[in-house]
Amino acid sequence: MNDRGRHAEALAARYLERRGLRIVARNWRCRRGEIDLIARDGPVLVFVEVRQRASRSHGGAAESITLAKRGKLVAAANHYLARAGMESPCRFDAILVDGQEHLEWVRDAFGAS
Repeated sequence: MNDRGRHAEALAARYLERRGLRIVARNWRCRRGEIDLIARDGPVLVFVEVRQRASRSHGGAAESITLAKRGKLVAAANHYLARAGMESPCRFDAILVDGQEHLEWVRDAFGAS
């Protein structure tokens, strides 16, 4: 990951923490993929994809979360839950960073199906 990516993830983590979420893992990896942030929002476990685009010339940050990327996130999240031996309500959120510091939090950005 490059410095811009690390900066975007740090911004996203601070943003979520200021809104009451508790970050439980960063850059969690397994053979199925990587999850940028894993957080608790009360009883809900939240898997967060952080996407940044410097410009909209190739589409915004939201457009970069492809169907294939969603599939990898869901597979990695299932692996995380199985390894942790937990059954918890979950959701998939996205933090979109367009430009330098403009953040948009998309709750329940996509489902696990």
